[in-house]
Amino acid sequence: MVDRIDRGEQGDGLAEMSATDRVRWGLETLPGRAVLSSSFGNQAAVLLHMTTSIQADIPVVFIDTGYHFAETYRFVEQLTKRLDLNLHVFSAARSAAWQETIDGKRWEQGGDALRRYNDENKVEPMRRALDELQAGVWISGLRRVQSASRSDIAFRESRWGVEKLHPLADWSDYDVHQYLTRYALPYHPLREAGYISIGDWHTTRAVGDVTDSEDLRFGGYFRECGLHR
Repeated sequence: MVDRIDRGEQGDGLAEMSATDRVRWGLETLPGRAVLSSSFGNQAAVLLHMTTSIQADIPVVFIDTGYHFAETYRFVEQLTKRLDLNLHVFSAARSAAWQETIDGKRWEQGGDALRRYNDENKVEPMRRALDELQAGVWISGLRRVQSASRSDIAFRESRWGVEKLHPLADWSDYDVHQYLTRYALPYHPLREAGYISIGDWHTTRAVGDVTDSEDLRFGGYFRECGLHR
């Protein structure tokens, strides 16, 4: 659960800062080691570039479920090389093949089974990453316009006892495009195929395949995997 939400009312002035200044403020002000998580989705290059331009060696956490699109794995390799990322990959204790052999395709077994899948493959590895990397600050690229479930996302929260910072919370899609264009950074390659929210191949849909944008992920059962909300 989110323990505290701060939109800037507590005097930190985050609402008035630029996204770059929010990153710098978090790295210089918040206590403990900072890590940056990335799903390497459509907008990933923005925060990866912005943050590593300030702290080049910040640990970048990628959660590998074993079911990402091939294009995503290639995108991880591309950005890791281009930005010289200090990449840390975390996965579930059981491999994808092991899980599927024992539990079947949980994404086809209803909402409860899908939640168990997400807990094992996303939530537990992320919590372990924060613990093993001794993180005190967790920087994430969530934006309010991404979905209804993120429409009230704060610039700063406490999550699992770690300070969580969302420097891009108030950014529009246009802001993202302007930044990527300015620095000649790429979108995820599947954007051209109509994918705007990209996760595992088995629970990700293109915009042409759904009638409601809230159904782009997880078969419409829910919009969030449990990592952030």
